[in-house]
Amino acid sequence: MQAVILSGGGDYSDPWHPFAETSERVAEILRAEGFDVSVREDVEEAAAELAGVDLIVSNAASGPDSDKREAARAGILAFLNRGGGVIALHVGASGLARIPEWEQVTGMAWVEGSGHPPVGQSHIIAFPERHSIAAGLQDFELVDERYSRLRVADDVSPFAAHELDGVVHPLVWAREFGDARIVVDTLGHDARSFDSAAHRAIITRGARWATKQPLQ
Repeated sequence: MQAVILSGGGDYSDPWHPFAETSERVAEILRAEGFDVSVREDVEEAAAELAGVDLIVSNAASGPDSDKREAARAGILAFLNRGGGVIALHVGASGLARIPEWEQVTGMAWVEGSGHPPVGQSHIIAFPERHSIAAGLQDFELVDERYSRLRVADDVSPFAAHELDGVVHPLVWAREFGDARIVVDTLGHDARSFDSAAHRAIITRGARWATKQPLQ
């Protein structure tokens, strides 16, 4: 299985996220599952060159509105149309190369009023009955940033969430976009997030589900 991590760098970086660190941690997890992984910071060029790729991980800021966007959009849509798998990670879930369809793909958007508490020790609520990826998952703790007050699609059924101000906010879910399988994981602010065995298991099982492999 071939995986490409579209990782923030250059025009796709931002001041808040250590994309190189988080992409390398995800790459380690995927390689341990037998994926052949490449990490690409030239996001638009990589998105236009997805022939033979089974899984993409979106782990980058949205980037500029450039003249390469249409080629990237065409590459992503072709990838989805042939049933490719996606893990949309943290800020990469809310935008990819400014592709207009990305909210339809992930089922979420960062909008006015969205936010998060400060990065810190976080209690994550698990709903293992909601998806096969989450089988056996229990509530867990990790150091991370918890997205809140996102705009989410009506069909989003999170299997990991958190509570803030008496409201349960979705964090991780899975959905389909045509023949493509999408795992939206809004955790993963920095490398400490992947010190959590539960979070690593979500990535592992999510990658297998997204690429239509049996879950172990």
